[in-house]
Amino acid sequence: MPPNPDIRASDADRDRVAELLREHCAQGRITVDELNERLETVYASRTLGQLQEVTADLPEEDLYELPVPASQRATVEPVRGRGVLERRGREVWATWAVVSAVNLGIWLILAVTGTMVYPWWIWVAGPWGAVLLIGTVLGTRRR
Repeated sequence: MPPNPDIRASDADRDRVAELLREHCAQGRITVDELNERLETVYASRTLGQLQEVTADLPEEDLYELPVPASQRATVEPVRGRGVLERRGREVWATWAVVSAVNLGIWLILAVTGTMVYPWWIWVAGPWGAVLLIGTVLGTRRR
């Protein structure tokens, strides 16, 4: 049974509606100016009916979180049975490249300043790169 719109609203009711309005603003359904106007109305509201009027044009649930009906196909296929290297291949390779470049840069700075050190950066880049390469090659063949 829906609440009687003539019942007086509590501070908790006003706070709940204000939080919903902030969430709708974060989702882009209302602008910041609209949010401020509606918040003024919310905190001036005396009844539940007045609070309902403030949010009457907004959905009660986030439409993007609702399940897709069985009669409609999902727009995004779920990823199943794929490893990290297949799903996030570019990110993993980019991370390897950045870390390897930083290590090589440190080694080069040391070499230029006269402190010639063993090329330790190979032990960071080499095994990690080999594992990524094997995973990438074998990962594409598995499919």
